[in-house]
Amino acid sequence: MARVRNMMASMAFLAMLGLSAALIAGFLGTLHPAFDSFAHFRIHFAVLMALIALPLVATSFRLQAGVGLLLAIAAFASTLSTLPRLWPVQAAGDAEPGNETVYRLLQMNLRFNNPTPKKVLSLIGRTNPDVITLDEVSAMWATELGYISSAYPYRILCAYPNGVFGVALLSRRPFAVGTEPYCEPRGAMATATIDFGGIGVDVAAIHLSWPWPKEQYWQIGELTKTLTSLGETAIMAGDCNAVPWSAAVRRVASLGGLTVMPSAGPSWIHRTLPDFLRRYAGLPIDQVFSKGGVTILSSTRLEDTGSDHLPVMVEFSLKRDENKPVDEDATATVSLIRPGTRG
Repeated sequence: MARVRNMMASMAFLAMLGLSAALIAGFLGTLHPAFDSFAHFRIHFAVLMALIALPLVATSFRLQAGVGLLLAIAAFASTLSTLPRLWPVQAAGDAEPGNETVYRLLQMNLRFNNPTPKKVLSLIGRTNPDVITLDEVSAMWATELGYISSAYPYRILCAYPNGVFGVALLSRRPFAVGTEPYCEPRGAMATATIDFGGIGVDVAAIHLSWPWPKEQYWQIGELTKTLTSLGETAIMAGDCNAVPWSAAVRRVASLGGLTVMPSAGPSWIHRTLPDFLRRYAGLPIDQVFSKGGVTILSSTRLEDTGSDHLPVMVEFSLKRDENKPVDEDATATVSLIRPGTRG
């Protein structure tokens, strides 16, 4: 019996070593994108490692178990801002809104073959956001989104080479006069300058590929020019296929001079798993970035709409430049679609 216990303890110790290596690798994502792939499962690795280390405290591996517990706790602590909450996330350091207008942005990965598109349109109709950023905009969605063109006449749809992973940006508010919306050449980003009551804000929708060994690392490099061209006041949202503490998301933020919003919590899990697992054991890969006069007030995950992602609703306000005159008439009056894009 003692021999069996010793063997089980040894196996648990080896498992703890493997998890330790995976956790440490996840902190080295800037050295190589392969390491960054481990970072996405940091919470899962940390929890599993703690569960393995706790029983080992009562064995001859107690010292190693103690070190493992400390590593697991430290790794878990580095993700605390992304844990799911029972209330909307209040952006750290942001002041409470005063008399500023509160705007709403809805971020959704539609899923290219969503079997219930009317759930998406119903959610949009009920929540009535000012602007919507969309991912996995396939040909099917180009048709479905046409049904709400009267409510969201200002739009740009960008096709991805495979015809599946395109992005789109819809707005109830007009594009700033003299500007045109823009599709990144491979359809991974859509950008437009939107007039929010006389304040021009660059709004962008982004959709990154999967992490290494997929093309995410190289794709971010291809997006450098588009990211660096964002204006001084901007908000960007999308399915980054990367968690907020990853090197990939930090790189995107750095290129755009952006700040990553505290996450609303896990938003994705494989579509065959139940929704409650997505909310508490999924990955927080739908991100919102901002800079300049944008003040993020809150973010909330909404109900399932048939995608493998949960929609995220973000409330934000804008700081007005008191030295700049407001021209309420300086707005576009028609939907501007960049040549070569779908609208």
